[in-house]
Amino acid sequence: MPGNPPRLCTLRNFLALGDSYTIGEGVDQAGGWPSQLASSLGLDTPEILAQTGWTTDELAAAMSAYAFHPAYALVTLLIGVNDQYRGRDLAGYRQEFTGLLQRAIELAGEPQRVVVVSIPDWSVTPFARASGRDLCAIARAIGAYNAANAEAARTLRVHYADVTAISRDRGGAADQLVSDGLHPSAAMYTRWLEAILPAARAALSSR
Repeated sequence: MPGNPPRLCTLRNFLALGDSYTIGEGVDQAGGWPSQLASSLGLDTPEILAQTGWTTDELAAAMSAYAFHPAYALVTLLIGVNDQYRGRDLAGYRQEFTGLLQRAIELAGEPQRVVVVSIPDWSVTPFARASGRDLCAIARAIGAYNAANAEAARTLRVHYADVTAISRDRGGAADQLVSDGLHPSAAMYTRWLEAILPAARAALSSR
């Protein structure tokens, strides 16, 4: 009599780690990119560990206190905009991010089931324009942070989804943002899937 299929063949659970971009600040849960991604791929409702304002070290502390349920079919990691916003140094971000990515791999069971999502560029938003900050300096810093997280992704052999270019394309338009003029709308998150879906499909094909 045939036995049950291996557990990895039946995994449908999806863990998303991050900050306001992962929790979907200002949109309902169905409008956030993790839920849209899960729906597109036939995965279970995503398990989200994220909070608006979290930096890398704050996410790390939350992970240490959280009861996870591995292994996961897919784990995503998008974190760093608040490190940049608070002016933290790049070397510290690189170290913290690498540690988080190693933990994400442990939760997934293997690096091929992990996707790093790049940090979107908030310099194009009305919030940024009203902040009085140097918009070009913001964009350069986001680029440097993304270079660091992309390098970590390559080194640890995980998948990478670059949403930054998409975030810059009409990223300041009213229909692409929620009412705070900073966080993406559900419509913008749908556009992010152009970059995230191929990486997630590749991750799931490793099962």
